[in-house]
Amino acid sequence: MAEQKRHDPEDGTKGPLDLMPLLAKELLAGGLSGGFAKTAVAPLERVKILFQTRRAEFQSTGLIRSAVRIAKTEGLLGFYRGNGASVARIIPYSAIHYTSYEEYRRLIIQTFPDVWKGPALDLMAGSLSGGTAVLFTYPLDLTRTKLAYQIVSPTKLGASGMVNNEQVYRGITDCLTRTYREGGIRGLYRGVAPTLVGIFPYAGLKFYFYEEMKRHVPEEYNKSIMAKLTCGSVAGLLGQTFTYPLEVVRRQMQIQKLQPSDNAELKGTFKSILLIAQRQGWKQLFSGLSINYIKMRLSAKSELLSSRAYQRF
Repeated sequence: MAEQKRHDPEDGTKGPLDLMPLLAKELLAGGLSGGFAKTAVAPLERVKILFQTRRAEFQSTGLIRSAVRIAKTEGLLGFYRGNGASVARIIPYSAIHYTSYEEYRRLIIQTFPDVWKGPALDLMAGSLSGGTAVLFTYPLDLTRTKLAYQIVSPTKLGASGMVNNEQVYRGITDCLTRTYREGGIRGLYRGVAPTLVGIFPYAGLKFYFYEEMKRHVPEEYNKSIMAKLTCGSVAGLLGQTFTYPLEVVRRQMQIQKLQPSDNAELKGTFKSILLIAQRQGWKQLFSGLSINYIKMRLSAKSELLSSRAYQRF
């Protein structure tokens, strides 16, 4: 029986990865590293969403006590509630973001050859591509928030999908289906306005800071994975800090239908910011921001490890 032929770089044969287009390889690497990074920080993200949405049980608890409460109520898997939707969103979001960024950049250069150059070009193209990617993948972000907002022990979930008169979603498909039945397309895009208002300056600022930091990286380190991850993480953190109140508004809009009916309805992005500041205090607009700083370090390390593993593969 002939020995099965194996891929050997030295004999000139090509494996599946060698036959893939460069863009597909980059998306695969980005999806793997992004999924690993999001899973690594999923427990922190879960707590942050509960802080942002002012879930009653978590209004006066800190990070450690909140983690203990989740562990007691839902067990280890409770820390990863909704993470599947977040991971599923990575590759389509990255693909749309990457391809549309290059396309917007080309169109801007062709249309305004003497106007948009340098950082200004990156700012505009980054903002447009970020907004485009959000529009195509927003229902998964909405699903991630709704699933993470739920606090329920799996053993208490009945066949009706209700626990203590509160609707409980069984997974991504169930959440998307019920949301569509209740509110149609508008229901799937509830909270998209502050998302777009935030994503344009966030994506633009992130690209701008990233390009500026890259220009100051010594030439011998330009291709270093660590240098790229550091620049990307710091740029993302700066963008998030400036636009964080809009994220809080988005999260509260996304789960508003799951809250008691006597809560004031959030309408309009900037009116909602003022309403939250008046009713909940201005500090609520930055609730959970410190968790983002912790996540930055963990995400950078996770992406570095997964990127190195992909290179060896």
